[in-house]
Amino acid sequence: MTFGAAPLGRRAVLPSKVSDPTSAEPPIRLLLVDDSSVARAVLSRMIAGRPGLEVAATASNAGEALALLGAAMFDIVLLDVEMPGESGLDALPEIIRAGRGARVVICSSVAEAGAETSVRALALGAADAMPKPGSGLFGGRFADELAERLLRIGRVGSVDRDAPSARGPLALREVHDWRPACIAIGASTGGIHAIHDFLGGLPGEMGIPILVTQHLPPLFMPFFARQLEQVSGRFARVVEEGMRLEPDVIHVAPGHAHLGLSTNGGGVRVALDDTPAPSGCRPSVDPMLAAVAEAYGRGGLAVMLSGMGRDGLIGSGSLVSAGGIVLAQDQDSSAIWGMPRAVAEAGLATAISPPADLARQVAARLGVAAWR
Repeated sequence: MTFGAAPLGRRAVLPSKVSDPTSAEPPIRLLLVDDSSVARAVLSRMIAGRPGLEVAATASNAGEALALLGAAMFDIVLLDVEMPGESGLDALPEIIRAGRGARVVICSSVAEAGAETSVRALALGAADAMPKPGSGLFGGRFADELAERLLRIGRVGSVDRDAPSARGPLALREVHDWRPACIAIGASTGGIHAIHDFLGGLPGEMGIPILVTQHLPPLFMPFFARQLEQVSGRFARVVEEGMRLEPDVIHVAPGHAHLGLSTNGGGVRVALDDTPAPSGCRPSVDPMLAAVAEAYGRGGLAVMLSGMGRDGLIGSGSLVSAGGIVLAQDQDSSAIWGMPRAVAEAGLATAISPPADLARQVAARLGVAAWR
């Protein structure tokens, strides 16, 4: 079935498939936004036969998308960036607000070559970014990759399907006298926006290093570091082997290796590690937190932000065993409450709050005023 464009006001909600009557839950409702009727048709056909997914409507520009979001509920908005008039990037904040919890996935030709644009979209609140078919990044697996990502992001109000089920109120680990000597941030899907909120709320000068592991391809890392500089007012750099950790500098894990640490030769230095991690991620949060536990002990602080899966759970356990602290983002402010949920349900978190509030708690422990 092909989905063509229709004038605004006459655009119907278009099912891409007949829902499975035996399914325990309704399919994830998608809104496709692309100025190309060919792209809308191709993406619709790719999704049409996928269990659990439904193209509920299509739009050819941002204005149509906003009208549809005001009239109906969607779980995911698949959004192009390059469109006539208001671009998808310019409209992204308004689309997120109008979506009432719908996650936005960027699907555009700029998502591969335009790494800076993709990182900007993720920083503005997009849950994920991927190239359109034909870019060659996924080859013949594009349809499978697209469906897999959409299913994992899920529906409005859902949590990461890989995370264990909730078991009532979460218990916090009580630690009354903690004071960080190093902050290590771990994040994945939806995490860039959360990292910005956390860094933006920290004091201007703390006198301690900041480490960041964000799941991104190597191509994206320089743009990501540059963006962290802009939002935080601190120097940020993608780390290299042997680099010495410096206070008030953001040290970003490269896309091809884990951010490990070494205390040999004076001070704490970067020791890149490319061995497979239990999570399967590279870079992975687990090796970074294990290294922080060994180098800083009770002075190590982990901040677990939005992301799929459980990367960081093992490393958080190592850090807590060494006397360190783990803070976790709360469900309501997370795009995907997977990684922070895993540590929270394991009883490893000392606080569970939105990123800006976590930053204020860090500022209070350091005895300096937060920026906001």
